[in-house]
Formats: sequence, structure tokens, C-alpha cells
Amino acid sequence: MALIVQKFGGTSVGSVEKIKNVANRVIEEAENGNEVVVVVSAMGKTTDQLVSMARDISGTPSKREMDMLLTTGEQVTISLLTMALIEEGHEAISYTGWQAGMQTESVHGNARILNIDASRIQAQLQQKKIVVVAGFQGNDVNGEITTLGRGGSDTTAVAIAAALNADRCDIYTDVTGVFTTDPRYIKGARKLQSISYDEMLELANLGAGVLHPRAVEYAKNYQIPLEVRSSMERESGTIIEEEATMEENLIVRGIAFEDSITRVTIYGLPQSLGALSTIFTTLAKNRINVDIIIQSMTAEDTTNLSFSTKSEDTEAALIVLENNKERLGFDRVETESGLAKVSIVGSGMVSNPGVAAEMFEVMANTGIQVKMVSTSEIKVSTVVNEKEMVKAVESLHEAFKLGQHANVLA
Repeated sequence: MALIVQKFGGTSVGSVEKIKNVANRVIEEAENGNEVVVVVSAMGKTTDQLVSMARDISGTPSKREMDMLLTTGEQVTISLLTMALIEEGHEAISYTGWQAGMQTESVHGNARILNIDASRIQAQLQQKKIVVVAGFQGNDVNGEITTLGRGGSDTTAVAIAAALNADRCDIYTDVTGVFTTDPRYIKGARKLQSISYDEMLELANLGAGVLHPRAVEYAKNYQIPLEVRSSMERESGTIIEEEATMEENLIVRGIAFEDSITRVTIYGLPQSLGALSTIFTTLAKNRINVDIIIQSMTAEDTTNLSFSTKSEDTEAALIVLENNKERLGFDRVETESGLAKVSIVGSGMVSNPGVAAEMFEVMANTGIQVKMVSTSEIKVSTVVNEKEMVKAVESLHEAFKLGQHANVLA
């Protein structure tokens, strides 16, 4: 007997018929003799509809009340799925996040999990019941309902798997696994048999939407094997584990990309030792996330600094900089929007020099200008014009033979 945690996303539970299909997938696992805990998201576009209704009432709704509102979406799903399981003759019980013991920090809208008291779940498993848990939510030390932010149901599932010392955590979604790149854009994208935690974490941070980075980080920290699978197709998915042992190590394992990027350039910063830390501390205190950073000295003993950020955060970043202009001591700020980030990821890059050079050569031969660059041991990220994003991904996907490799599933 194994203990399996299954997670089903919003598209997988988007209607009553789909919920019945999910119930069948859960029952299959239970009838194989396994203990099963199921984590679910809100149905389909429910969260978007709830947000829209809140915006109709207030342009700046209370964050506490937003958490009260949004957590109702998952509560609908858990009750309907549990009813479907009972209707099929299986004992089951549903729990909200706080009933399941999900304890978080006191932050509304994007709380982190601090601890899970899994005793109630364990007690129900001992009674041979299937336990259905609402993802995306918990409560803090004061009993306030909190939400975990984007990708919160993925994080809930992996955290529960860690708390229960589960044998596996299956993430069911509308794709059949992790692909070399997004198959909606690149026809030659292929499904990987396996990928390492580190590679998946890089891809998730760089824009691949299959899994949320926080969930992958949890899985790595607690060594929980993940499998990304289709909720509709009966086929194996992609295993995410410490080392990708199911296929030869590809030098480049995947390509991630993200549009709506803006480059912000600050001119005339003083060349003091604390200038950079002051800039980025100021931005961080105002929850402005920056990504790729480039610094250049000038002949006038000043520094010019460029960084990339998501376009949705640009206005807030400019306001913060302008409000602190005198203290920070710069001359002016310029922005360039309409950009995208394209990144190659692969653990094989550590022992294979020249991968970045090959990437830049491909971009140059394709006529794509690289505006910014960032590297780590297992990734190279570039910022390019948004209009050239798909062309860049296609060229790199072909150059690194990601769609043709014999060890990638068709």
C-alpha cells in the first residue's frame, strides 16, 4: 500500500462532468489499494469571476475580505467531488485548508505555509476514507483565513505530501507532462520522461506555467517525487526528481519564455559602494521584483543601471524611484517595453562549456538582437523584442535538437 497525494487544477474540475471524471481517477488509485489524499482548485474560471465581482464593488477591496471571498471557490469543489466519491460507494470526507491543519504566516493574498498539522487527515486515512482538501488556503495563528497566492494549490498538495511522508504526489493538469517548451507555441515540443528538481525550478521561475516554483521548491526540500500528468489522458507523465535518471542527460533540457517584460534604466547613479544595495532594497521593500541586472560605469564617475521587470510592475517601480529620487541620487529613468525573456535550461550545461556561445550564435544567425543576459550554472536567459520571442524559441529548440532527441517521448 502506498500513500498518494493527487492534485487537480481548475480546468480538470471545471464542470460537474469533469468532477465525475476526477472522481473516477481518484477511485482507480484507491482501488489499487492505496491511501489517497486529493487536493483541488476552484472550478474553471470561478476565481476570476469572484475577483471580477469584488472589483465591481471596490477598486481596492480589502485583502482580508478577498481571502474570505476567494477561498469559497475551492470549498465548492471539495464538497462536489466528495459527493461524487460517496455516490460511487467510497467513503470520503472534505476539508477546507484550515480544517486540514494548514498553518500560514499572517499575510493576506500571498501567505507562505509555516506548518501542517496533518493529524485530522491521518485519522481519516486510518478509517479508510479518501480525504479531499481545498488547495490555495490556510489560516494564521490568529485564526484568520489566508490564501497562498498564484499556484497555491500545487504548493498545498506538495506540502501535504511532505507532511504525510507520501510516496508520491501526482499533479494532474490539462497537459500530459512537462515539455521541452510550450507546445501551444512550438509544434515540435516533446514531452520529457523526467526532469530534475533544479531544472524544473528554473523553468518554473522563468515562465513555464506547468508548476509553481514554490511547489517545486517544497518537493526538492522534502524529496517528494512529483509526476505531472493529464487529467483526461490515460498515459504516464513527467517525473520530477533529484536527478533525471530515466533518460540521458541532455545538455539543454528545456526552453522557457515569458512576454510582457520591460527594461528600466537608471542614469547617473553615484559610484558609491552602497548605491546598488540602496536601489534594490528600496524596490524590494515596495515588493517590486527585478530580474536581469546590468551595470555600467561612465566617464563622468557615475553609474548607469538597467534591470528587467514584468511590465505590470513597471508603473509601481517608476513611482517608487521617483519618490526616492533625491535620496538615491540619480539623474533620470528611461524604460523600454515590448520585450520578452527567452531562457535555455539544462543541468548538462555545468560540464559543457560553450552552450551560451551557441545560444548567442543561433540568435545572431536568426537576426535577433539580445538586449540583456543573465546566467547561472544551469540556465542562460536573454531579453529580446517581444515580436521575436516565438522565432527565438523555435530557432533554439531546433538548434539544440530538443524535438528530435531519441530519449524524449513522442
